[in-house]
Amino acid sequence: MNNKIAKDIMTTDVIVVNREESIVNVAKLLIKERIGGVPVVDEDNKVVGIISETDIMKKEQHVEAPHIINFFQGLIFLDDYKKMEEEFKEVAAYKVKDLMSTDIVTVNEEDNFDDVANIMIKKSVNRVPVVDKEHKLKGIICRYDIIRAMYNE
Repeated sequence: MNNKIAKDIMTTDVIVVNREESIVNVAKLLIKERIGGVPVVDEDNKVVGIISETDIMKKEQHVEAPHIINFFQGLIFLDDYKKMEEEFKEVAAYKVKDLMSTDIVTVNEEDNFDDVANIMIKKSVNRVPVVDKEHKLKGIICRYDIIRAMYNE
C-alpha cells in the first residue's frame, strides 16, 4: 500500500503490565484507558504475553449469578449465594500470569506496513506488539493504527 514500516505507524506510549499484576487492576486499567488489551512484559521489557478483555471475560463466564425471586420487595436467593461470592473472590485473586495469552503475534519495528496489516488480518488479532531484534517492546499497532495509516496520509 505504501512505504511505511511498523515504527512509522505504531503507538510508542504503550501501557503495559507485568505477570504479577492482579486481574482486578488490569480490568480497571482497561476501563479507564478505554482499551481492549495490553502487552505483558518482563523485567527486561520483553514481551511475554498479552492480557485482553477477552481473556478476562472467558474466566468470568464460569461464575454464575444465583437465581433469585423478588418477594414483597425483598430478594430471596434460590441458589447458594456464598458459593457465588467465593467464585467472584477466586476470579479476583487471579494474576495476569494465570489468564494472559502467551501464544502471541509480534512484529518487528522494521516490518513493512502491508506485512503487518496482513498478519493482523490472517491471525485475526486486534493488536500486535512491535519489538526490536532483542524482542524488547518498542510500540504497539492496533487496527485503528492500520486504518489511520491507510486513510490519513
